[in-house]
Order: sequence, then structure tokens, then C-alpha cells
Amino acid sequence: MSEPMTALQGDSFAGYVTVSEDEPRGMIQLRGDLDSSSLRDALQAAIGCGVPDPLAIATGDRGAVAWMSPDELLLLTSPDAAAGTLSQLSEALGDAHHLALDVSDMRAAIRLEGAGVREVLAKVTPIDMATMTPGTFRRTRLSQIPAAVWLSDERTAHVLCFRSVGRYAFDVLAISSRKGGEVGAFQGFRAPH
Repeated sequence: MSEPMTALQGDSFAGYVTVSEDEPRGMIQLRGDLDSSSLRDALQAAIGCGVPDPLAIATGDRGAVAWMSPDELLLLTSPDAAAGTLSQLSEALGDAHHLALDVSDMRAAIRLEGAGVREVLAKVTPIDMATMTPGTFRRTRLSQIPAAVWLSDERTAHVLCFRSVGRYAFDVLAISSRKGGEVGAFQGFRAPH
């Protein structure tokens, strides 16, 4: 069986921050009443974590869950687990009002690594990167396109965007991370706790 074709085909750029295609992920969009016990129980069983706080991403033993809006979550799993997780959620939620869709193939995933990830993102998003901490999640714009951004640690950021604009997002981030383009805006910066 051949590997699925990814949005960026494993592309990578080494600047003062390394920009590369992120690891493949299964992605499930889940809409419903985030306060309902049935949704919370189904999420705990499927991913191993609860509903994250607004503007946050929570990690469980079988993936992660990102808060997208007051009635929407994005579940991140291994690519092999997406179909099974979707089936498990649909069965657990039964007749409860919800929408669960496998959206894995409609998104591109990009990873930024290095001490300058805050600076590179601050160049191309309206996010106040001085307030962004690992575990927070933002839906925003990246230059001219919609995107989602989060930090998994102080040197690693992740960007999700629609697959159709994945190359554009990658190129914008690569240009922003070129050596010689350092601004030093976050030099000596200490993230809030």
C-alpha cells in the first residue's frame, strides 16, 4: 500500500527557523453542545481528554483536541486512527445533536522549529505572540488566508490551513524565516505562565 500524498510532499526550508511539513494527522471536526455530558464522555473515550478551555488545545493519550469555537472542536489523531475515532464518536453520540466529519484530507499541516518561531509568526499573523503560551490555540489569518496556530513548546509551532493554500502558507513562512531577516523582537523574551 502506498503512502498517501500529503499537501506539501514533505517539503522543508532551513532558515533561522526551520519550516517543514508537519507529521500527517487524522483530523475530525466535531460540532455540538460542548457542555453536554454525552459529548464530553465520548471525547474522553475516543481521545483520552476532555473539552479544552476556549482558545486552548488539550492532549490525551490518543491525540489532541483543539477548541475552534463555542460549538466546535478539532480532534487530532494518528492518520490510521481517524476512521475508527470518527466511528466511535458517532456511535457514542447516537441521536444527540452533533456533526462529526473526517477532514484530514482538506488541511495542510506545517511545523516551525527554532528559537525564532514567535518572531516568524508575528511577521505574518495578527496574534500577539507575546501572550501566546504552549497549550493555547488560535484561529487567525496567516497573511491573506485563514489558519490555526499553536505552540507545543517554546521552540515548536504548528500551523493548519486549507490544503488548497498549503503551498502559499509554506512559502509565506519560509520567506519570513530567511536568514538575514531576523528582527530580534523576542530576544531575551520570557513567556508568561
